[in-house]
Amino acid sequence: MSNALGIDYGRRRMGLSFADELGIAMPLQAVPGVEESGCFDALTEVVRNRKPTLFVVGYPFNMDGSVGSRAKEVDAFVDELERRFSLPVEKIDERLTTYQAKEDLRKTAAGSRKSKNRGELDSAAATLILRDFLESRNMA
Repeated sequence: MSNALGIDYGRRRMGLSFADELGIAMPLQAVPGVEESGCFDALTEVVRNRKPTLFVVGYPFNMDGSVGSRAKEVDAFVDELERRFSLPVEKIDERLTTYQAKEDLRKTAAGSRKSKNRGELDSAAATLILRDFLESRNMA
């Protein structure tokens, strides 16, 4: 198993997670989204520090399995990741991961705070995306 960086794509914020050779997905601090300044600078810093050999990006299929405009945004983002970092990118179905992350956080002490950290939710979703990928490849 190589190091993998999980990404929950977002316009204002992107959730991140990381798994090393042990194959355990752990949340990282969220970074600015693609419409915010510093998005790729922040990603570059994470890549420099974590040294992933693979990106795993949540792919937002519509509930009926079709590809919509949001998925096309992710395709453009994936192209930019490949161009900037020259690393392979795996796209994995992310339907309902944010909902599941909200439920998971709600059940924990972190989720009981009145002012929820949105970045925490995004990174929890990225962790679910990466975990799904690892499990689908029998890497976890």
